Amino acid sequence: MLLLKTDKARQELMPGVRTLSLRERSLLLLADAKPMQELQAMYHGEGSRIVDELMRAGYLRHPSPTASTNDEPPASQALPLPRSRVPLRSLAGTRMYLFDICERMFARRNPDLAQQFHTALRDAKDRWSMLDVGEAMLEEVGYLAGTERAAAIREHMNQLLPLAHEEALAA
Repeated sequence: MLLLKTDKARQELMPGVRTLSLRERSLLLLADAKPMQELQAMYHGEGSRIVDELMRAGYLRHPSPTASTNDEPPASQALPLPRSRVPLRSLAGTRMYLFDICERMFARRNPDLAQQFHTALRDAKDRWSMLDVGEAMLEEVGYLAGTERAAAIREHMNQLLPLAHEEALAA
């Protein structure tokens, strides 16, 4: 069964709006193109919980022939998504975070620099090369938005990176 995005989901996916986590947003992006079972199997089984939360919060709905034109659930059903989750550590998640930062910080201000960082992130095949690109990006963020913003991004990036021993076990 396919799930449909609601108006609330389409609003969340507009540029400049970021209330959901990266995983929730990526699952929303895929929602109209993948069967529900595939979405639930994403993120090592975490997808099932995320799909349930997105449905409960009114971002996704089941298609039904008798559905009204109002996509939003009643206020009693629209529960906020919890924000206190510990992110799963992965290089892929870290890379996606850095792509997102690159897009938000550089795409409009300096498209050439954004393209350079995109290419460098795509070419970074291991932890160390990705960290090198990340540090170069953070240096530029420091120039554009200040050292506090760069420090906050660095802290979040470190929370997403797998620990060195976890990475060695996965290899």
